[in-house]
Amino acid sequence: MRVKRFEAYVLNEILPLLFGALAVVILLLVLALLSDVIAPLLAKGADPLLVARAVALNIPEATATALPIALMFATLLGLSRLSADSEIKGALASGIPATRLFRPVLGLGLAVTVLAFALGEGVVPRAKVEDRKVKQRIVFDNPRVIGLDGQGPGRQTVVLRDALDRAISVGQILPGGELRDLRIVAMQPGLPPREVITARSGRLRPGSNVLELQGGQRITYQDGRPLTVLSFQTGTLPVQDVQADLDTSGGAQRAIDTPLPELLARTRAYRQQGVQAPADFTALHLKFAQPLAALALAFFAAALAVFSFRTGRNLGLVWALLLSFAYYATGSVFRVMGEKGALAAVPAAYAADVIAVVAGISLLWLARRR
Repeated sequence: MRVKRFEAYVLNEILPLLFGALAVVILLLVLALLSDVIAPLLAKGADPLLVARAVALNIPEATATALPIALMFATLLGLSRLSADSEIKGALASGIPATRLFRPVLGLGLAVTVLAFALGEGVVPRAKVEDRKVKQRIVFDNPRVIGLDGQGPGRQTVVLRDALDRAISVGQILPGGELRDLRIVAMQPGLPPREVITARSGRLRPGSNVLELQGGQRITYQDGRPLTVLSFQTGTLPVQDVQADLDTSGGAQRAIDTPLPELLARTRAYRQQGVQAPADFTALHLKFAQPLAALALAFFAAALAVFSFRTGRNLGLVWALLLSFAYYATGSVFRVMGEKGALAAVPAAYAADVIAVVAGISLLWLARRR
């Protein structure tokens, strides 16, 4: 009973700090979006309700990413407070070993791992799809927000994407929803485009999944070489679940944002075809490595707390912030190396977690020698 009470007390110390750290991360996200997205869109006349909805749809991804680091920060700060107030010493005096700190912390780490994975694979993909739908509404409601109204010296493009993995590049949107300078590219995993359609103008038919095209050309490819070329005056193209990216560079969707089943199928095709796609393989392993970071960081934080208590060193807010930043920076470096092909996907994804576990084991070994 005494041990369970102590474990509950440890959790009660960590949980408020965990929620507080997540709140700070979400606030920082909103502030970052305020300067990069919200203010420019509102200044160009975007609907405030649509902009607010787009911001809210980014919160699940920020939460899933921040959960492991927030847990380490909260654990370090909470256990540091217990050590500074001699509450760990009191627990030891009552017969509770310091290693009992690991049970509540690792239990919480496991719960956070499951929650982060559930958010990353259950909520975030749906939020991403809905986010692109909202962005499509923002653009179509007021093309001026991204310079697609035909006004001004700059010419930009917006990329619409559908569930059939087709990218629809739009050069201009006129009042009433008419699209100009269309280019539709049908992709296939690990291979060149199988079909490219260009059109002078087009329009998404209201209330249906049909894109009406005018004055265009359709080219099909086999093994990267043109197979058929067809010109047309008018035509219709069925589309599914059309979404928009407000990325004027026309960049492709990040591999880490791809749902796990789709990413598994894509990487399996790459292996069969011998295609080198380091970003996709790294993203596949990050799908598991990022949630598992909660367990690794929880273990490290508890080990550091035991080491600090045994050595009489107190860890405060500054150390918690520095260690959290160090993990984030280390993980980012390995991730970029994996995406660029400078490091194999498995070590790139799991290196930061392994470093945290090895560091925790080393701290426990050092603490035991004292």
